[in-house]
Amino acid sequence: MPAILTRLTRLTDTSLIVHWFTADHGLIKTAAKGALRPKSSFAGKLDLFFSGEIDFVRARRGDLHTLREVSIHHWREGLRKHYSSTLLAAYCCQLLESAVEPEHPDSELHDLLTRALDHIDQAGASMRALRHFESELARLLGIAHHQHTAEHSLREILGHLPPTRKELVDRLGPPDDFRSSSAKTR
Repeated sequence: MPAILTRLTRLTDTSLIVHWFTADHGLIKTAAKGALRPKSSFAGKLDLFFSGEIDFVRARRGDLHTLREVSIHHWREGLRKHYSSTLLAAYCCQLLESAVEPEHPDSELHDLLTRALDHIDQAGASMRALRHFESELARLLGIAHHQHTAEHSLREILGHLPPTRKELVDRLGPPDDFRSSSAKTR
């Protein structure tokens, strides 16, 4: 099944918890047992924003499933070239994770995240990309409002946005022009 790796967490000395966003199962968590061993079948296949096909075994109890197999098709190397690109990609994943219920399938949201990561991979981070992702997410969640920004609508429903947004706005916001900086000194 197609999946995007959104988060990695250490489980044990040799294993990881891998968070995926899939079209068929939504947000899922899998245990990649032995992933940190030198000769692991997962070596080189588990990194943020990678996309590919995964196979997992459902847990009998709980929500931590067992990852069986991974085949990566898209590495998105461009996301690692600039810190702003990595930060925006992480923000998109964090925002999506906070907006949807675990294991709730939504192919449109999966498509949105795929398009966002591919765009940032190719074009780099920008305020336009950040705002477009937020507005599309608000629209797909059914909370978009013509009198409010997507940021306001998302903040109203979620309570808060991921803290990386402030750093992104600081990094990607328009630089002060000569007039506005000289007006501040007067």
